[in-house]
Amino acid sequence: MSSENKFFSHGTLEKNVGWLIIATIVVVSIAGLVQIVPLFFQHTTTEPSPGVVPYTALRLAGRDVYQREGCVGCHSQQIRTLRSEVERYGPYSLAGESVYDHPFLWGSKRTGPDLARVGGRYSDAWHQIHLNNPRDVVPESNMPGYPWLQKNAADASSIQSHMVAMRRLGVPYSDEDIANAPKELEGKTEMDALVAYLQGLGISRRYITVDEVVAK
Repeated sequence: MSSENKFFSHGTLEKNVGWLIIATIVVVSIAGLVQIVPLFFQHTTTEPSPGVVPYTALRLAGRDVYQREGCVGCHSQQIRTLRSEVERYGPYSLAGESVYDHPFLWGSKRTGPDLARVGGRYSDAWHQIHLNNPRDVVPESNMPGYPWLQKNAADASSIQSHMVAMRRLGVPYSDEDIANAPKELEGKTEMDALVAYLQGLGISRRYITVDEVVAK
């Protein structure tokens, strides 16, 4: 065996930690790129799913509250392709449902239930009671209450700049949408905004049956 072949042999890599780390990084990087790059050119991952539209100003403000209060730390928004999950929560999540999410809030922790299909399952009043004191409607809940949301006014001062930034990321907000945003938040509380956000989660796929999902 030549000296060159010896240098790049499998045994050399196993005995030299530095070269092994470098080779591992190179291989994993190439494999990752092969899997990830094509997704940027597939319509199923870059185009919105049927019924998915950009967030209204009120829902976008509610999404900000959702992130600020750390809801994503205990609730996921990604239903996996397991029968147990689609039977409990509804159709499994598609990339097209999150094309207007920057960043996406799929999450991985499930201290609380998945919220991907929570929209419309309960009334606004139920959500307000639940956010004020969860144990009033779910006695076994270990979720803290958020009563201050009902007292805080929805943030109308930054909503336009937020929508402008989202438009730069590809969300199709019109000039009219942005101009009318502060008016939409007039008289609204952070509680109103968060409930509006929750009530819109997953409603575009509400009428797909479990059997149809599993069949796919």
